[in-house]
Amino acid sequence: MIKTMLAAILAEQNKPLVIDEVELPSKLDFGQVLVKIHYSGICGSQLGEIDGVKGADPYLPHLLGHEGSGTVMEIGLGVKHVIPGDKIVLHWQKGLGIESDPPSYNWKVKKLNAGWITSFNEYAIVSENRCTKIPRDSDLQVAVLFGCAVTTGFGVIENNAKVHMGESVVVFGAGGIGLNIIQAASLVSAYPIIAVDQYNNRLKMASKMGADYVINSGKIDIESAIVEIAGPDGVNVFIDNTGNTAIIELGYKLIEPQGRVILVGVPKQGNDINIHSLPLHFGKKLIGSFGGNGNPNIDIPRYQKLFRNGRIRLREQITNYYKLDEINDAIQDIRDGKVSGRCLISMA
Repeated sequence: MIKTMLAAILAEQNKPLVIDEVELPSKLDFGQVLVKIHYSGICGSQLGEIDGVKGADPYLPHLLGHEGSGTVMEIGLGVKHVIPGDKIVLHWQKGLGIESDPPSYNWKVKKLNAGWITSFNEYAIVSENRCTKIPRDSDLQVAVLFGCAVTTGFGVIENNAKVHMGESVVVFGAGGIGLNIIQAASLVSAYPIIAVDQYNNRLKMASKMGADYVINSGKIDIESAIVEIAGPDGVNVFIDNTGNTAIIELGYKLIEPQGRVILVGVPKQGNDINIHSLPLHFGKKLIGSFGGNGNPNIDIPRYQKLFRNGRIRLREQITNYYKLDEINDAIQDIRDGKVSGRCLISMA
């Protein structure tokens, strides 16, 4: 067993992460897997944890991160789906295998909490069901995206919105997940696909991923622009990645009578939407997405096949690289809109 590692720790909400040495447990418990992390992504969910979007955090201090790529170092009793040496995708959705107890690390002679998966650390003890084996020649940088960005984005289109050919789709928020929602919508021949964001660099990337129209939300009237593009009858699907209640309410207003609003972003605790519910009785739908409601052990191989055969574009989405001790810079760059696609934290 590895004895210590460098990790990014959430010690206080609304504060920078603390980069420090952490002590690992002396042995693995039933169903646990020790992984050498190669790369980790940063998802909006982690920013929400730092900001306390869901309220006070009872588990502080704790580790973070829920998408990554790695190599299996050791396995605990009962583990059957991975062996030492396997290359894997780390994901937060449950896959095959055991759901173990979360590990307990030590930091400054005190317990440091962690969930069933963390990836802002050089090594991780994760639950078997948060690992999916991939071919050993896989691109370990691109593999990170299968942990959340791709599986969530594609799952939103496949499982939540159930988009049909020729349906109009608005994607509000063109970050890492939004780009894959746009790409998945393009794969099923949605039209028109309208990307909305406040940063032109993200909108440029959205066009590369398949958006037919882009709208800068900070420069023009969003509602008028969407109506002009999609027509007065309404949008078929409106997908919100921001968690902004005003945007959710706008989407509900703009969809056609049998349209769907898909909620990917989570509003901050206490921020509630205000809608007239009568249209829900006649076909309008307001649908919450749980990470695309996918199945990693089924979906990751499917999406990998698309990537390996040139059917989807993923490497282009990785636009920024940082070292672990630069993770606070990475988080600030995401907040400031400097990251056009997905940034990776390299543990090399």
